[in-house]
Amino acid sequence: MAQAAPPLDPMASDKVASYDWVRPEADYVRREVMVPMRDGTKLFTVIVMRKGTKDAPILLSRTPYNATGHTSRNRSQKIEEILPVMDAPFVNDGYIRVYQDIRGMQKSEGDYVMTRPARGPLNKTGIDHSTDAYDTIDWLVQNLAESNGKVAVIGSSYLGFTTLMALIDPHPALKAAVPQSPMADGWIGDDWFHNGAFRTFGFDFALSQMVEKGGGDVPRGSGDEYDQFLEAVSSGGYARRWGLDALPVVRKMMLHPAYDAYWQEQAVDKLLAKRKLTVPTLVMLGQWDQEDSYGAPAVFKAVKEAQPDAPIMLGIGPWRHSGANYEGTSLGALKFEGDTALQFRLNWIKPFLDCRVKTDPAPCAPMPAAVTYATGADRWEVDAKWPAGIETPLYLAPRGALSWTKPDKAGADSYVSDPASPVPFMARPVHMDGDQWKTWLVADQRFASNRPDVLTYTTPVLDKPVHIKGAPRIDLAAATSGRDSDFVVKLIDVYPRELSAQPGMAGYQLGVGIEIFRGRYVHGFATPAPLEPGKTYRFGWSLPHVNHVFRPGHRIMVQVQSSLYPLYDRNPQTWVPSIFEAQAGDYQKATQTVRYGGADASAVWLPVAKD
Repeated sequence: MAQAAPPLDPMASDKVASYDWVRPEADYVRREVMVPMRDGTKLFTVIVMRKGTKDAPILLSRTPYNATGHTSRNRSQKIEEILPVMDAPFVNDGYIRVYQDIRGMQKSEGDYVMTRPARGPLNKTGIDHSTDAYDTIDWLVQNLAESNGKVAVIGSSYLGFTTLMALIDPHPALKAAVPQSPMADGWIGDDWFHNGAFRTFGFDFALSQMVEKGGGDVPRGSGDEYDQFLEAVSSGGYARRWGLDALPVVRKMMLHPAYDAYWQEQAVDKLLAKRKLTVPTLVMLGQWDQEDSYGAPAVFKAVKEAQPDAPIMLGIGPWRHSGANYEGTSLGALKFEGDTALQFRLNWIKPFLDCRVKTDPAPCAPMPAAVTYATGADRWEVDAKWPAGIETPLYLAPRGALSWTKPDKAGADSYVSDPASPVPFMARPVHMDGDQWKTWLVADQRFASNRPDVLTYTTPVLDKPVHIKGAPRIDLAAATSGRDSDFVVKLIDVYPRELSAQPGMAGYQLGVGIEIFRGRYVHGFATPAPLEPGKTYRFGWSLPHVNHVFRPGHRIMVQVQSSLYPLYDRNPQTWVPSIFEAQAGDYQKATQTVRYGGADASAVWLPVAKD
């Protein structure tokens, strides 16, 4: 006979201290622990495994984005439901999944420093993400009886950065690493700057990450961000308008607009190149990564140049930022052959890890240099070297043409760049969030191609495919009437005007690669200087790495302009020591002149593959 419940005072408090949402019938074990670091700081760590797991490898991610959230996607009693989608193949195959809040974030102790520098000139504490990863791995292999003592690290974006940092001085139990879309150099080409041009979307990130109370997006309302940034005049003015200059991370960026030691000492590709890479590494990214397009190829290149036999390979898929961890059948208007993200997870990431961290695994397959998805042809390709194409110049030519041969006669085209009406980086209204932000790199570029401040050059209709595999390189001979200038080059795949098989793509102008260069750094990223009005300079930079096929019937287009606003702050086009401090009167129109043919030929050097 059931025992009667005791009487309860009607005025008893209805609040309880806690509720364990992992019920006895759950098919998994979920533990929360505080892992001690060598300096006594304890880091909040969540350990998840299927019930009955034993002799299991550990898959670790170190995050600023809430280990609790990563392990409670749904408050379910099924392990596949509580973890991110990408984790299912691993926990269903006996892996122990571990997420940890990095120091100073969420439930972990200690101080948070954005992209905490490695021990050295910028960090005298003796503590960095490398030591924290080492200490965490050491604790895990000693305290998880279900483990086989082998660990892999994985993660994307900031988690890609912490994955790379674990390789600096790796723990002996660390057997493999998969850094995805990692931040490697925040000035050259990842989150904060690109070739010296400041990326304003970082303001929202800073406010959401660095503030204990009241953080989140900048409280500017829901209007067009194009207008909101114009009203603030400069990116520094915007920071002051919203009180963001009170954030140390914002002040650090504003104090270091050039590529000085502050940025150089943080560059993870440089750090790894100084060491012998011993941990097999699959470094990867999305071809249209809107946030960290630079880091993965930069790490691959730096390590391979320093250590040709290094155990490292590069993966590139047809994805946005961190897209490998989500559904990958499409991106914006583009459709692919199946779920490309799932294909890569199952066919490359998991086998790469299995053979290195499982107990008594099958032998590892030889590591190629690169596994990439050929967009335009919709197929995966494996290459023994990367880049896998031969640099071939495609020259700017008279009357808006592109030519595979250099024009004999020199010429020039000009446009007026007006800071009062900068070229938007996407069709307005601009909102740097949601799907619009995730897919802007594959958006139709016809919104910009007919502007008078955008030069457009196009090939004839292709009669055979042009396949590029690598990073297109820009060699632009140009002059300005001002004393500073930005130049933007877009490499575009122009679809046929009539396309009955894909009517929605008829005439589509697909950005294959888009990148900016701030002119004041033409003599060196660490040595900004004013430009001499009217003088022709050779501006050189690279577009992101791609594997893309321009198909017969398509055309190749190159656009040249001087702004991508408001993603990148405006260049005043007069000389000011720091653009963060530019005043309204500093912003002046300038005539930009792009030269072609003869001694001052401009070209986009394409890494053309011989299929």
